[in-house]
Amino acid sequence: MVASLGRVPGWAKALAAVALVLVVLSAGLRLSVLPGLKDLFGTETHDRSGPALLESIRDISRYEAASGSFQVVVDLEKDAKYLPDAVRGTRTLYVGAGTVGAYVDLGRAGEDDVTVNEDRTAATLRLPHAALGEPSLDPDRSYAVSKQRGLLDRLGDLFSDNPNGEQAVQRLAVRHIASAAKESGLTARAEKNTTDMLEGLLGSLGFEKVRVVYGD
Repeated sequence: MVASLGRVPGWAKALAAVALVLVVLSAGLRLSVLPGLKDLFGTETHDRSGPALLESIRDISRYEAASGSFQVVVDLEKDAKYLPDAVRGTRTLYVGAGTVGAYVDLGRAGEDDVTVNEDRTAATLRLPHAALGEPSLDPDRSYAVSKQRGLLDRLGDLFSDNPNGEQAVQRLAVRHIASAAKESGLTARAEKNTTDMLEGLLGSLGFEKVRVVYGD
């Protein structure tokens, strides 16, 4: 007599499930060995981000005259009172690399700041001093060398939306880069490059003498 299909014993169902798992694992191993089959069943990454939105448009008249690259090593340590570092405390060694631009705002020069002689062979321009732009940290060249965290800090990372965040050392790196840019003579280089640019531009227009004065 042929047994009914609906009355399969429990041990037979378990054995069939185990066999199915073995078949799937065996197929996965074969896909990783045989060329071409792995790509057929591999994973794909899709970028479903929305389009960028234009928030504002500004007309600028800055001449970006110079740019400097800087690198700083940040050693940031945070301790807790009455607790050893192994329990509560962090120390991060971070290498920050970034750039700072220097510019001259030509748009601030008015009609009274440009004088030309009658023969149009000499011109004097009065421009504001060069200024530094905001430091820009390069994520491709910035990295954490080491991180040390106490037990409580490691436990807090488990419940944090941004574990092992590096915002503090990044902000500190940007601050140090900005300070280094102020002492680097970058603005003086920007003013020299702006003068060279204006002398070449006005010289091509027939001016034989060009004088550029910087001041507030």
